[in-house]
Amino acid sequence: MHCAVRCLAAAPMLLALHAAGAAAEPSLPPDSSFKGDLIGDGRGGVVVKPYTPPDEVRDGGRLEPRSLSTADEAASAALRKSFPPGPMTLEVGPGRKIRTIAEAARLARDGDTILIDPGVYGRDVAIFTQDRLTIRAVGGRARLDAAGASAEDKATWVVRGGHIQVENIEFIGARSSAQNGAGIRFEAGKLVLRNCLFRDNENGILTSSNSKAELEIENSEFDHNGTVEGYAHQLYAGNIARLRVSGSYFHRTVGGHLLKSRAAYNTIIYNRLTDEAGGEASYELEFPNGGLAYVVGNLIQQSATSPNPAIVAVGLEGYRWPKNALYLANNTIVDDRAADGVFLRAAPGLQAIKAVNNLLVGEGKRDAGVFAAKQNPQRQPADGTRIESGGNFSVGRDAFSAPERLDYRMRPDHALPGAYQSPGTANGIDLTPRAEYAHPAGTKHLNGTPSLPGAFQSTGR
Repeated sequence: MHCAVRCLAAAPMLLALHAAGAAAEPSLPPDSSFKGDLIGDGRGGVVVKPYTPPDEVRDGGRLEPRSLSTADEAASAALRKSFPPGPMTLEVGPGRKIRTIAEAARLARDGDTILIDPGVYGRDVAIFTQDRLTIRAVGGRARLDAAGASAEDKATWVVRGGHIQVENIEFIGARSSAQNGAGIRFEAGKLVLRNCLFRDNENGILTSSNSKAELEIENSEFDHNGTVEGYAHQLYAGNIARLRVSGSYFHRTVGGHLLKSRAAYNTIIYNRLTDEAGGEASYELEFPNGGLAYVVGNLIQQSATSPNPAIVAVGLEGYRWPKNALYLANNTIVDDRAADGVFLRAAPGLQAIKAVNNLLVGEGKRDAGVFAAKQNPQRQPADGTRIESGGNFSVGRDAFSAPERLDYRMRPDHALPGAYQSPGTANGIDLTPRAEYAHPAGTKHLNGTPSLPGAFQSTGR
């Protein structure tokens, strides 16, 4: 072998991807009476950000009620009455009868499909409240350039309906007076996003704290979102029921985190979360209020310019949920800071950590009790956290195909044969990876049982 592979002593095993049986839904407590935001400052302190009621906007420092009645909405209502009953397909584009997405949002009913022609839609902001609605760009992506406009002073799109599916849309340049403008503000229902791009927004996606809301993101890209103040993020999920992110690419953060989630149940699988050269992400992945977090098959990289030494963090703003556990399986975690990096920072009170088959790259501090090489039986440290671990290795950069290009597939002559350990299950969910991230923003199905630790089963030259 050309690189030193260091085994790490005693650590936990990790996370669940596929239901081995029906897993019970987490019990969701009522919303906290405090509706603002508590944000870690990266130095052990907390910044309190006040709450702005959702039916108000800031104008010159004052709070003014928002007017909801417009002539456009009245015209749309009249046109809707002329439609035949049942689901319809609404076509949007410069040469169509419906020229704007905003108009389609006013016309659409439950069960409809909105098909959008490719092209640039400037200042075309919208609010969606329907159920069973599909919104899809066809023949190429539709680019929504906010250019200073926002719906309800919140986002390019505000989504608070039932089940809504969005595909092939680019959200660019969202701003708001509160400096938390989002490509999408998701407030209620279930939102599924596929093959979308969020770039140069203050927040890529920002959710409410609706305890029944569910957000799923597949094969999407989050690039250069956030703010230098660090209060906005590439993806910021509030106290919602579920967050699932797969096959997605998060990179080049302006400030804040690559992914921050307060959700009760998190599934983060087969993604690339890499801050890259010049990135200013604080945490790459944070669960500030705990919850159940299944983190499997991800490439996670901290840039040399990150202002915060920790890469993954959990519970640093207090545990909110009845169940709080972190399951880390088959991840490649890279620390590019020159010194003082920390692979995992977990606050006391976490119920369980399971870490298995992870590769750690760089000089960051690692907990040998969490990232162990030899399989450890469950053990209960003094703080009450149940730890299970095995198959974790510290590996030099020369073990990989082209780390300078963030290609962290292992070279065949450094493939650690026989090092893979079966991750088992957690809460009835199989933690075995069934796919791997495919760049850019996709996944590749694995044929057969995995044989390597880390995020990639395929090897490079």
